Amino acid sequence: MGNEIRNIRNIYCVGRNYRLHAAELGNAVPDAPMIFTKPTHAAVQLDGSELVLTGKAGEVHFEGELVVRIFRPYFDGASLHDLVDGIALGIDFTLRDVQNELKKKGHPWLAAKGFRNSAALTEFLPFPGEQELSETDFVLEKNGVETQRGNVRDMIFSLETVIRFIDEHYGLGEGDLIYTGTPSGVGPVAGGDRIALKWGERTLGEAVIVLR
Repeated sequence: MGNEIRNIRNIYCVGRNYRLHAAELGNAVPDAPMIFTKPTHAAVQLDGSELVLTGKAGEVHFEGELVVRIFRPYFDGASLHDLVDGIALGIDFTLRDVQNELKKKGHPWLAAKGFRNSAALTEFLPFPGEQELSETDFVLEKNGVETQRGNVRDMIFSLETVIRFIDEHYGLGEGDLIYTGTPSGVGPVAGGDRIALKWGERTLGEAVIVLR
């Protein structure tokens, strides 16, 4: 996993890609994929150890997501199998109070989304294919209680649409990761919380939150 983090090239994230999540935050559903990025320094492994996050800027919220890894440049007519070699689960940690203030001012989200350890990642699994992907739910648990459950079937913009959009507007190639959006159920973390991410019944990663 350490090598996988070191080999990350870009971290793209899709905002508001689940209708119920957009609704729970009072946001409009976008007409096209809403893309933002995180620095590669934000990437951190969910390996069961402590995960240190800033606790000095208001509430820190978890947003569990499916993450896909790109292994070659996009080309016209490419399928998911042609471009994606692995999937993981991730958490797009967000400084919610900071983000709300930035949104009011019309400023970029970097301060709320790009801080250290804000792009948590589990181990990667081989890409299982589109059918199996849509047959398996991903789950985020906080202290043993399910708080989020998602499935690619419920995304507003499909993986194919997101990948094509990112390549057209920003470029896409080997080592790029895409956080594909979060379902409803996001919420704050506190020091001592144990967060676990599951793919079906399998736990792919977990961590204990430390706020400093």
